[in-house]
Amino acid sequence: MEKLQREVRFLKVYSLILTTVLIAFFFMAFRTDFGKQRFQEIDVERINVVEKDGTLKMVIANSERQHPGLVEGKPLAPRKRQAGLIFFNSAGDECGGLIYDADKKDGAGMVYSVDQYRNDQIMQLQYAQDLEGDKARSYGLKIWDRPDDFTSARLTHVIDSLKALKDEKRYEEVTNQLASEGKFGTERLFVGRTWKNEVGLFIRDQKGKVRIKIYVDKQNQTKIETYDDQGKLISK
Repeated sequence: MEKLQREVRFLKVYSLILTTVLIAFFFMAFRTDFGKQRFQEIDVERINVVEKDGTLKMVIANSERQHPGLVEGKPLAPRKRQAGLIFFNSAGDECGGLIYDADKKDGAGMVYSVDQYRNDQIMQLQYAQDLEGDKARSYGLKIWDRPDDFTSARLTHVIDSLKALKDEKRYEEVTNQLASEGKFGTERLFVGRTWKNEVGLFIRDQKGKVRIKIYVDKQNQTKIETYDDQGKLISK
């Protein structure tokens, strides 16, 4: 009888301990605030950085799982993107990022972009190199002008509408017209090395035409050139 009582007491204690452990695991499983954690090493394909309300602020991902981008809170259609970091603002737009890659087909490159509000990039620190042929490369700082009245959302709507028509001629006509009006953005300045191995300052006008070049060419000769609005050389 005493042996049976001891066994019953043991089972009661065991049951109490097991129940306590299970309850602890249950609450730990649903706990969201674990505080600061430290890892010596971690392998991950994608990390989403979000605010407490779930607003997406940054994505760090490989090429396969990279975010396609956001425009006014709506994800863009899936597309191939390089690995890197993509930044998002509280208004629901992609607002810049850092991407990089290298392979024989597409070459090597790295780009850090800063986007205009509700629009595409207006500044880039970029590097690109051909890994075949003459191994040409270019790198430097580039800036653009972009209109406030032709946002990324509007551009996406126009392009999607044109593609739905399945009329290549009409698509080309409209996109060429928009490009001539600067709706896709206009390059204004580049400081760095060009694909022609010219190193210097290159300034364009509001229509994207080169107006001033101050550079050293590949023969190590100093050049200062100005052009008119038709692209004709004025002074040298």
